[in-house]
Amino acid sequence: MLKQNFKKVSIVIIASTGALLLGIFLPQLTSTHKISQNVIQKQKLNAELDVINVVSLPPEQRRRKLETTVKTGKSLNTSRARYVLAHDLIQQGEVELAIAKLKDLEKEYTALAPYILVKRAQAYEQIGETNKAKKVWQEVLTTYLEEPVVVEALYVLGKQNPEYWDQAIAKFPSYPTTVKIAQEKLKQNSNQLQLLLLIAKYGFHVPEYITVLEQLRTKYASQLTPKDWEMIAFGYWEKQNYGKGALAYQKAGKTPQNLYRYARGLWLGGKTKESREAYKSLINTFPNGGKHTALGLIRLSRLVDRKDAIPYLDRVILNFPSYAPEALLDKSKLLDQLDSAQLASLVRKQLLRQYSSSDAGAQLRWQLAKQAAAGGNLQIAWQWAQELTVNNPDHKLAAQAGFWVGKWAQQLGRTEDAIKTFEYMILRYPHSYYAWRSAVILGWPVGNFTTIRNLSPEIVQRKDRNSLPFGSETLRELYQIGQNGDAWKQWQVEFEDRMNPTVAQQYTDGVLRVGVGENLDGIWMLNSLSQREKPEEIGEYKALREKPAYWQILYPFVYLETIVKWSNKRKLNTVLVTALIRQESRFMPKIKSVVGAIGLMQVMPKTGEEIAKQINLVSYDLENVNDNVNLGTYYLDFTHQEHKNNSMLAVASYNAGPNAVSSWLKRFGFDDVDVFVEKIPYPETRDYVESVFENYWNYLQIYNPEVSGLMERHYAKYNK
Repeated sequence: MLKQNFKKVSIVIIASTGALLLGIFLPQLTSTHKISQNVIQKQKLNAELDVINVVSLPPEQRRRKLETTVKTGKSLNTSRARYVLAHDLIQQGEVELAIAKLKDLEKEYTALAPYILVKRAQAYEQIGETNKAKKVWQEVLTTYLEEPVVVEALYVLGKQNPEYWDQAIAKFPSYPTTVKIAQEKLKQNSNQLQLLLLIAKYGFHVPEYITVLEQLRTKYASQLTPKDWEMIAFGYWEKQNYGKGALAYQKAGKTPQNLYRYARGLWLGGKTKESREAYKSLINTFPNGGKHTALGLIRLSRLVDRKDAIPYLDRVILNFPSYAPEALLDKSKLLDQLDSAQLASLVRKQLLRQYSSSDAGAQLRWQLAKQAAAGGNLQIAWQWAQELTVNNPDHKLAAQAGFWVGKWAQQLGRTEDAIKTFEYMILRYPHSYYAWRSAVILGWPVGNFTTIRNLSPEIVQRKDRNSLPFGSETLRELYQIGQNGDAWKQWQVEFEDRMNPTVAQQYTDGVLRVGVGENLDGIWMLNSLSQREKPEEIGEYKALREKPAYWQILYPFVYLETIVKWSNKRKLNTVLVTALIRQESRFMPKIKSVVGAIGLMQVMPKTGEEIAKQINLVSYDLENVNDNVNLGTYYLDFTHQEHKNNSMLAVASYNAGPNAVSSWLKRFGFDDVDVFVEKIPYPETRDYVESVFENYWNYLQIYNPEVSGLMERHYAKYNK
């Protein structure tokens, strides 16, 4: 029996490495997140004193701790406490008290001296002491002209003297308040090309960003340089408007990347014929253009007739070793389609012989494993999947293959091997959907598809604030003390190479975006670090993944009070609802999908209207967090009822609709839930199901004391 509630123990996260070798040995692992009991006790004793430990708490909860710390004497910690407390007091309207906390603080807290003056000036502004405010603004201008935050002073003073605004634009064009200045100047006179270009380059965060790009593209096309077009194209690309991005890349400078993105954007925009010609142009212009020429040849081979495709792939195999494995895999498939089975077999053997550890090698092994399983030859399927886990342990298919090594071992009667595999899956791929499925099979109290709904996991929130891996002392200090908004503003000046960021820069950008609520882009920035190809960059990424803070940022608890309220109302597992919201919207309240779904739980307007009638909700707004979660949880309750509280079927129905899921049940049967998930014919729904329950598992690992304790003990078992 699964427990309905979890016991309270310490929180631990495990991230481990190693190869899956059934019947041979399990390599010794190292725990990167193990927290010893003495460290935990020490943290508890110092919680009153360490400001970094409390800045993630709501202001009303941290006030007493900060006030206690302020009284302990002068130190960096007390300076931090005074600053954070003053910030909170200003937000709460206790401005005079905030000014008292800030008095002379800049003399001892030099890392944030200009920010202290800015806070003081803003406080004076708030209580109408304009003369005192102006004096402080002038002090900021005189003393800290080289610091980005000086723009706050330039903005206020520029309301009377426009020269200050021009100074901000000239000196710190990327600072968000400078972007605001550009917007306000454009309201006075919209015909200012340079200001539009400034917003195009630095204003990714403004709601009107795409409108600005459109103005530049349509109204000022003749005045734009190739460099301007590249910047505009990058903006469209960042906003995933690939069709218009392609047209802008066409007018940018002729580089392999620009020509590739022109061709790729055309294809993503549905213009296949034009894309084909654009790929040919890339290949002819840059026959030795490295990565982008190789990718262009592979993409082009998929847009031409089968016989014409093979020469393009042969060029890749001959001239671009890094992309030869993908070309060999594509070539083998083409030869199969051309009824050249013997040649196709030779190409596959070449791929596995010469590029055994490549991504294409992993794809081929999994393809062969699935073919064998479909034909009823589980021993061969097991061998191919096991070979994948050994030769391609870091590929995205490795966790799936490893899980099926265990499943097929079960079906072959190799019970001991199966258990070892499932146990190792949790260690080797701890954050995957398949680690959760392995834990379920092993009998861990983590819920399964038929019991999750009724579980009430305990949640203990933790928010570690490790130092950022990139940025100035000022930026890092702002982040450490929870000043996310100011840290993000400072970062806009320091983040110079947005088109080609380092691992540290991309991670920093992701963290700071999540900090200000840009969860969609922030989480994407962190996740996409997995696409790095250089060994040293892969190493940097793996090191970042080992820190608990990385996972806490990837899996935030946002709007938890509202989620708990409506989950309890519908008798739904709060963690499951949170996991579904993370997948649907990344906790973005106003986000809209291409088909019109709105808000946190991506409720379709028609569905919301029908539900509102049933629950007598007269007035509601799908962009309102409370209303959206109210309606979304009602629908999730409905899909559970439709499928006898099977959460996998309920989640699949939430995405694809109950009718579709019912038809799949009739078509495929339901003898083995894992087989059923693999057979879901909508790739989007299959990925959705796995992602939601992967989210659920990770939230448990990070925030549920019992599961994190189980992970710690499981690690210890294999590290004796």
